Amino acid sequence: MISSDDARKLLVDTGIELLKTGLVARTWGNISARISLETCVITPSGLDYTQTKEKDIVVLDIITGQWQGSRKPSGERGVHRAAYQTYDDVGFVIHTHQPYASAIGLAGFDRLDITEEEQQTLGGIALAGYGLSGTKTLINAVKKALQSGAQTVLMIHHGALICGRDKEQAMKRATLLEEISRRNLKGQPKESITLSDSETSRKEQVLSVLKERYPYVDIVQSPEVMALSEKGKTVNAQLDDMAQMIGSRIPAVEQDIGKIRRAMVKHGAILVKGLGGVIKAETADDAEALKLLFDKTAVARLHTDALGSPVRLSSFDCWLMHLMYSKKYAKQKNA
Repeated sequence: MISSDDARKLLVDTGIELLKTGLVARTWGNISARISLETCVITPSGLDYTQTKEKDIVVLDIITGQWQGSRKPSGERGVHRAAYQTYDDVGFVIHTHQPYASAIGLAGFDRLDITEEEQQTLGGIALAGYGLSGTKTLINAVKKALQSGAQTVLMIHHGALICGRDKEQAMKRATLLEEISRRNLKGQPKESITLSDSETSRKEQVLSVLKERYPYVDIVQSPEVMALSEKGKTVNAQLDDMAQMIGSRIPAVEQDIGKIRRAMVKHGAILVKGLGGVIKAETADDAEALKLLFDKTAVARLHTDALGSPVRLSSFDCWLMHLMYSKKYAKQKNA
């Protein structure tokens, strides 16, 4: 075990590392480190990793759930406590929203192509049932998965929980999990997309019109988003980070500037066939987060479509998460 001061610095550094690797984005995900048998330190709730300082890290009692610090601990502290309570030898826990593992958690876990060596490296892998973030339902589902003997847990609609004896093992497991998940994905485009001059010109025309009204607007044209746009179908939220930041659905519209403008009045993200994913935001940071989220949403939807699994979040859960995000976490991010 490491000292409290060393653990605080380790969490701050790990948060930046997770951002750089793409295993987390925005304020999503959380990290903790055990500093005694009954105590850990954990990242605070809703604070951007780039803004998090050592003084922001919270001390958390693993047994009672009581905490000490100037900020409130992560809302997911319950699943971290469950990991430490289940395994005395676990010293570091990461909760990620990594895109490929999140997609596999939606569908295809029971047919996962994984070697025995990979399973051992992950410390065993299990799937946990769904529960809203921070709820007893989610904590109990994760606890059940951990008690099966697994130290890597996929949480349906949510992300992954990765345990390790230390930071190095936990990060190795998170990276390996994403590699395994990527090769198990179905329905993904096999080649990159090269836009023609006319397609590039059309993108610039649409952006020029939209920027007259929205300060931060962009068009996502990754291979995955373009493939999804070609389906011409509304995308319902499957992952809770889409529900939080975008809402219950991303509507699909035709490539007509009038229809695009009308759709953007009501929605922060839309699909346009042959054009890609259009997003609007209130800040440059929000715009970048939405672009990453659109890619992740496309990966998940293409995968579940290929498997014939129309999994989606309930309208009520989407409404509740979007409300909580807009009223609380979006304002907390840089506080």
